[in-house]
Amino acid sequence: MNSSALFPTPSRGRQTALGRLATLALTAALALAGLAVASLPAPAQAAAPQLKTQAPGWYRLMVGSVEVTSLSDGTVGLPVDQILHAPAGRVAEALKQNFQQAPLETSVNAWLINTGSRLVLVDAGAGTLFGPTLGRLAAQIRAAGYQPEQVDDVLITHMHPDHVGGLAADGKRVFPNATVHADKADVDYWLSQARADAAPAEAKGFFQGAAASLTPYVKAGRFQPFERDGEVVPGIRAISAHGHTAGHAVYAVESQGQRLVLIGDLIHVASVQLASPEVTIAFDTDEPQAAATRAKVFAELARDGSLVAVSHFSFPGLGRLRQAGSGWAWLPLDYSSQVR
Repeated sequence: MNSSALFPTPSRGRQTALGRLATLALTAALALAGLAVASLPAPAQAAAPQLKTQAPGWYRLMVGSVEVTSLSDGTVGLPVDQILHAPAGRVAEALKQNFQQAPLETSVNAWLINTGSRLVLVDAGAGTLFGPTLGRLAAQIRAAGYQPEQVDDVLITHMHPDHVGGLAADGKRVFPNATVHADKADVDYWLSQARADAAPAEAKGFFQGAAASLTPYVKAGRFQPFERDGEVVPGIRAISAHGHTAGHAVYAVESQGQRLVLIGDLIHVASVQLASPEVTIAFDTDEPQAAATRAKVFAELARDGSLVAVSHFSFPGLGRLRQAGSGWAWLPLDYSSQVR
């Protein structure tokens, strides 16, 4: 039998129509297949893990021709509701108004100053003396582009462990080429064996920390106490600000008509002590003198508009003070992506 009888050949016109139908059918089938594929759920993808780390803690600016780098040694939780001496309820209310609570996460800041001729560190962080969340200063110096071996001088505001602990590690100098400077009144107080022996048990660690941190520099002949206000290294002046400790000092950097004053621990808790500057802290050696010194220095800083660096305000701890009634307002320095 002729197969053409069973499967007749379509005419040319019919072939063209059938071709168009086939093309349309194929297109529709592909489109439907695409829709079906698109409607399927995407393959499961593992969630990106949370990276609970921070960027290197340093911030740089210029004071005239002097380069200043703010450094974070880390943060530590302080029971400010227990160690601030204030009328009942004042600390709790101030913390609440500032969306804070105790223990309050508190910054520990230090500063690296490049005068163009010397590299000067102001305070040295806590090292291992104040818990595992501090002690990052040397790493931050490296992250900021310098090396601890490059530091020429270390200026200490006072000898509490969170300011001197980073000077030494395992009995060795962290800054091997640096000379350490501090007010002699603080030296005589914290490096006194007689005072250490007579101190209550809860205070002995402060004396031991100071001795462990400073002794390597004393033995190496790299420790120079100063006894009066004045230039400690070229371009940086020490100004006595006693009270928080027996020899607490602040340091002033001046260049091309600009001024930065590094005030150490004249104040600790911004949310409480700015509005209530009479509030003192248990760490103050002489609380009435600490409050009086704060009032005097803050009035001067507010009057002349100096840039201020604070050891325990939120990093980078830089801003200005303005009088606000019987207290003070803190005006943080605007962040800049440029060093200026």
